Amino acid sequence: MRKKVSVVIPSFNEEGNIEVLALRLITALEKLPYEHEVIFVDDGSSDNTLEKLKNISDISRHLYYLELSRNFGHQNALKAGYDYANGDCIISMDSDMQHPPEMIAQFLEKWEEGYDVVYTCREYQDEATIFKTKTSDLFYKMINSLSDTKLEKGTADFRLIDRKVANVLTTLNENGLFIRGLIKWLGFKQYAIHYQCDARFSGKSKYNLKKMVKFAVQGITAFSVRPLYMATGIGLFFSMVAVLYIPYILISYFTGHAVSGWASLIATIVFFGGVQLMVLGIIGMYLGKLFMQSKQRPNYIIRSTNLQRVNHDFVKL
Repeated sequence: MRKKVSVVIPSFNEEGNIEVLALRLITALEKLPYEHEVIFVDDGSSDNTLEKLKNISDISRHLYYLELSRNFGHQNALKAGYDYANGDCIISMDSDMQHPPEMIAQFLEKWEEGYDVVYTCREYQDEATIFKTKTSDLFYKMINSLSDTKLEKGTADFRLIDRKVANVLTTLNENGLFIRGLIKWLGFKQYAIHYQCDARFSGKSKYNLKKMVKFAVQGITAFSVRPLYMATGIGLFFSMVAVLYIPYILISYFTGHAVSGWASLIATIVFFGGVQLMVLGIIGMYLGKLFMQSKQRPNYIIRSTNLQRVNHDFVKL
């Protein structure tokens, strides 16, 4: 019996890319000696993405779709695809055509050699914007300096995971998913492939600076309590500075050189008030994550699907 390969593709407002990607993907998969299925996850798109997914799924028996009840975010949509895929290995990729389907053969070659995870490290082409390159570098520097889980520069969600890795991943139901970090944290035997991403075929990137910062904070707080230790360290540092300031105040008072002034007083209060708010904000982020996790809400809700067999129950509206 031939092994089966599942391909999972989260999609949000990608109507201009879906048909081209499906054709190119099926062409690449049919050249390989494996059974295959392609699962597109519509993450609450507001354009014609879902309609196009339904149309192409009628054309090929290997194409399936999962329609989420609303936009749950890329990581949750990716988790939905992992949960419902039935292959002996699962390959995840984006729907913007930047992940070359032809690389799947390389993934499978390394998988057959015994690797449980085959992941990619993206290298930007010369025409990539300086802003995109610099923010990406900053992202991984922040993750690696503040998180206990280290990621290679350019690590993307374009990867292959073995069924045993997927079985572990699907049991995790934590809030604020950071899947590339989870994959690294799980361990297993992993192999990295460096590649140059293709240009986006149609549309615009959904990741702006605000979302990238949010994603970085989510990744850091998901795998490390180091920011809490940093907050404690900042508090201790300024406490020591305040203690060292006491002799200066006493000397100034007894020598008659004390200078009264509102400006310095207000500046000091504002400064230390800002430090306190920053520390409270860090603590608040972790408390917020605990609060959301305690609710035990699902990472996603499936509204409809054309999958013939699934791994878990889902809510159908």
